[in-house]
Amino acid sequence: MVPEARRLTGLAPVIDARARVLILGSFPSASSLAAQQYYAHPQNQFWRILGALLDQPLQDMDYAARVSAVQNAGIAIWDVFASCERAGSLDSAIQNAVPNPLVKLQEWAPALRRLCFNGRTAARRIREVEAMGFEAVTLPSTSPAHAGMSFSEKLARWRAALHVAQ
Repeated sequence: MVPEARRLTGLAPVIDARARVLILGSFPSASSLAAQQYYAHPQNQFWRILGALLDQPLQDMDYAARVSAVQNAGIAIWDVFASCERAGSLDSAIQNAVPNPLVKLQEWAPALRRLCFNGRTAARRIREVEAMGFEAVTLPSTSPAHAGMSFSEKLARWRAALHVAQ
């Protein structure tokens, strides 16, 4: 039996004035919404990849410590959609999405220069952010649903894109 799609609201941005790089996902998974934490699904490679880039065991830290570490590194986290209808957690199931107000980014984070899209669904807004004057790059999704690329390949792509935050 297929679960029924319902209206869901995303998470607040993890962003402050120090942000130089913003990682934009599409919309939080059911696990993330339940925990009220970005990338909460244990098989999502997001925290493992960022931990490797920052040389910190982010996946072993509590959520508040993870957030603090990435913000100290000049990295922000948000999603392209503020709300949507979806059954389950797959991006392909997102319907009737309402976009987040990316125009606010310049106000919230004046040092922000680069936006990195975590997967192709998020990258649907790439032209919009480029028109706002940001550098933009699409990265391979850290989602467990994107298993077609090895961890080391994903890490190399993420390392190249996030060099600005180092």
